[in-house]
Amino acid sequence: MLPASYSVQREREMKNKEQMNRWTLLMNICVTVGIFAAATILAVTFFHYSANSTSVAIIYVLAVMLIARYTTGYVPGIVASFIGVICVNYVFTYPFMRLNFSIDGYPVTFVSMAVISGLTSALTTKFKKQNQMLNEREKLLMEAEKETMRANLLRAVSHDLRTPLTSIIGMADSYLTGTDRLTENEKSYMVKSISEDANWLLNMVENLLSVTRIRVGETRVNTSPEPLEEVVSEAVMRLKKRLPQAKVQVRVPEEFLMVPMDAVLIEQVIINLLENAVYHSGADEIELYVEQKENEAEFHIRDYGKGIAPKRLAVIFDGGGTENNQSGDSHRGMGIGLTICKTIINAHQGTIYARNWEQGAEFIFILPLGEDKSNGK
Repeated sequence: MLPASYSVQREREMKNKEQMNRWTLLMNICVTVGIFAAATILAVTFFHYSANSTSVAIIYVLAVMLIARYTTGYVPGIVASFIGVICVNYVFTYPFMRLNFSIDGYPVTFVSMAVISGLTSALTTKFKKQNQMLNEREKLLMEAEKETMRANLLRAVSHDLRTPLTSIIGMADSYLTGTDRLTENEKSYMVKSISEDANWLLNMVENLLSVTRIRVGETRVNTSPEPLEEVVSEAVMRLKKRLPQAKVQVRVPEEFLMVPMDAVLIEQVIINLLENAVYHSGADEIELYVEQKENEAEFHIRDYGKGIAPKRLAVIFDGGGTENNQSGDSHRGMGIGLTICKTIINAHQGTIYARNWEQGAEFIFILPLGEDKSNGK
């Protein structure tokens, strides 16, 4: 026994489908009548000045093509092809205003026109349906990509947020239950650890808020030309406030360069990549440099540490960097930060990837410059 709500929903769907079918039928009729009326006016004009029924036949074949293009289904085009043949014979062929297929040569002419019109209509409709199928397939692929990205992001969030929260709770419980027996150094260490984990959580929240700037249901962001040097400088300054010990060497092109971007999101990408280099590379210094190559701006974050495990390179931006590191900072997973970086760069129609060197690793993301390569011109 189906629930009443299901029956009501089913009835609504049937009514909506019926209304859509009526609307489609009405649109097909209006388009067909409108195009045929315009074709007839044009045909009368041509016939009045040239008395050439061949030109008239071509006009009606063109009308059939337009009807097949701008209507839904095969029926309107095929019906239009037969109406066109009858119009040419009835209106524009002697004896006028009479159907006469008995004149020598005319049966072949009109049968040929009917076949050509029918085939044209069928082919046009077929191509239109194929185009619709390709568009639907592209939409499905985009939806699948977004679902995959969402799943990767959720997996990264579940790892990168759960671990520091567990650490904060554990440290706080230990501090509260062992206040009497803990030394001042131990208390200071616990408070410092809680502060570090809280700041890390704040950074993750900033990452998630950054993603919300990407409009729901779309895969692109609104960009505007931004001065490259200012964006890089602001990102490094924000990093220094959070990690004063970080040593970053910065190099940007000498010429003034404007890059189409969402400045806040790209700053977050730079900060995420620099933080990962500081926390996971084990290197003392990090290089951040930008190069202009033809119609692109390449951002490089290079370290000279221990590099990335080869098996993780292919999945590191899809939540594959969430395994614990060996430095003791296991709460600082790479998953959510790098997944968000990929989301942001993809939304800018750019690319991002990582690679290893003999010493250290390098993260590279590329942003298109569009038509304005420099100087905002």
